[in-house]
Formats: sequence, structure tokens, C-alpha cells
Amino acid sequence: MEANQKTASNGDDGLVIDVEKNTAYLSGVLGADLVKQLSDMIRKNPNVTELVLVDVPGSVDQQATMEGARLIRRLGLNTRIASTGYVLSGGVDLFLGGVKRSIGAGAGVGVHSWSDGTKVSAKSLNQADPVHATYVNFYLEMGVPERFYWFSLEAAPADRVYFLSPEEVYDFQLATE
Repeated sequence: MEANQKTASNGDDGLVIDVEKNTAYLSGVLGADLVKQLSDMIRKNPNVTELVLVDVPGSVDQQATMEGARLIRRLGLNTRIASTGYVLSGGVDLFLGGVKRSIGAGAGVGVHSWSDGTKVSAKSLNQADPVHATYVNFYLEMGVPERFYWFSLEAAPADRVYFLSPEEVYDFQLATE
């Protein structure tokens, strides 16, 4: 792909990836095809070393988001949240895939409890439910303490967002730089 070329999918609110030199800029909702999109982008742009999350309001497929973060980690890519950009919900999980993770001044990092859109939500499950272990293990794999998961469940209900303070971002080890 040539510099400044865009790759879009999932319609109007799907993920858009804009590559400039060694940086890929991501905006939009993360979908079920996230791993394919990231793989295609890297195949066409093997020089990319950093993913900048500009405006990522969340994901529609948590499993794909976790796999996307793992792919980012395996590829040795760094992640950054753009100054004045934001990541919410699953966008935070994708950000955590970076080997080195940085957050621009003024960027927003928002978390909340999860729900699968039916009656199943984090709050409706026993704390020992294996679904929780999936998330906890993911965070540990990304170098983030388990307490971040439990904090995010308490921070806001599934239909709202809690923005972390810079102190919370560093306390939970979301940023590495």
C-alpha cells in the first residue's frame, strides 16, 4: 500500500486503517474480521512498527479483539493512543497488545463492565465463572494486573463509560512509557 492509502471495511462505522510510512492509524469499531484486517495491512506494509489508535469506540467481537491484540504482540508492534484520541472498551484491549504502549497527552481511555447483549453480563456471573478467567488471563498475558479487570467491571455499567485518570492508567500498567 502506498502512503496515505486507506483500507476500510464493515461499512461506515467499521475499522479504517490509514498507513503512513511505518505507522498505521486505526479508527472505528473493531469487528469480527480484525485479525484478517491487521494481517492484510502488515502483509502489504511490512515496514509498519507502530499502531496509533485514533478513535476506537469499542468492538463487536471480544474474541477477535483479544486475538488481534495477541497478533500485535507476536509481531512486536508498539501501540499508541493519539493525543486527543480515545479508546473505549475493546479498544483498550487492542491497545494492550503493544509491546511498548504510550498514550498521548489529552487521550481518553474508557472502560466499563461487559454484556453480551442478552441477559448475560459480567455482573450476572459468579466471580468464579470461567468467562472471567478468559479476561483475567488475557490481561495477565498483556502484562496488566488482574485487578484491572475487576476494576473495569465496577467502574461503569455496560451502557456507560468510565474514563481513567492518568494515575489509574499508570497504576494499572496500561502504558509502558
